[in-house]
Amino acid sequence: MSYGQTFPLWRAAAGQNWPAYVDHEFVKGLQDGSLPRAAFLHYLTQDYVFLIHFSRAWALAITKAETVAEMRLCAGTVNALINDEIALHVKTCAAAGISEAALFAAEERPENLAYTRYVLDAGHSGDLLDLLAALAPCVMGYGEIGARLLSSTNDNPYGDWITTYGGSEYQDVCTEVGALIDAAVARRLGSDPTSSPRWQYLCKRFDTATRLEVSFWDMGLKP
Repeated sequence: MSYGQTFPLWRAAAGQNWPAYVDHEFVKGLQDGSLPRAAFLHYLTQDYVFLIHFSRAWALAITKAETVAEMRLCAGTVNALINDEIALHVKTCAAAGISEAALFAAEERPENLAYTRYVLDAGHSGDLLDLLAALAPCVMGYGEIGARLLSSTNDNPYGDWITTYGGSEYQDVCTEVGALIDAAVARRLGSDPTSSPRWQYLCKRFDTATRLEVSFWDMGLKP
C-alpha cells in the first residue's frame, strides 16, 4: 500500500526494519490463527494502554497544526482511535472477562513506555512533521498488515482484528493520514523535500518508531 508519496519513501528508508515489523512472527500468528490466545489478550491489554497515549499524541498534533485542514484530519484520527480501535479492544477483552477498568489500570510494559513516550516526546520537542514521522509506522503499518491479511479471515479467531485494519474504514484513515503527511511535508519542506536538511532526520524518526513497533510485537509474544 502506498498511502501517498512520503510514506513509501520513509518505509524504504527504514530498510529491513520495516519487514521485521509487518512480517513479524506475531503477525504470522494472527494470519494463520496460531497465535496463542493468552498472547493476543496480553497484546490487546498493552495496546489499549498504547492507544490511550497514541490518542493523546494525535490530539497534540492538532495543537501543532498550521491550517484548519491539518487540524480537521488530526481530529478525525483521534475520533477513529477512541471510537473504533479502542472499542474493538474493549469488546474483545470483555468477551474474555477483562473489563475496560482493568484495561485502563493495566501495568505498562517497558516496551510500551519506550514507544509511547518516544512519540509524545517527538511531538513536544518538534513540530508536526516530527510527530507525524513518529506516528506513521503504527497507522500505516497496521493498514498494510490488515490489507494483506484480509483474505485470511475465514474461520480465523483473529478475523475481527484483521477486518478492523483491513476494512475500508481503516484503509480510508490511512489514505487520509498519507495525504495529511504529504501536505504537511510540502508546506514545511517545499516541493523537493528529500533535499531538505531535515529529511534524513525525519527518516530516522520513522525508522526509530518502526524499531519500537518490532519491540512491541516481541513483547506481545511474551505474556
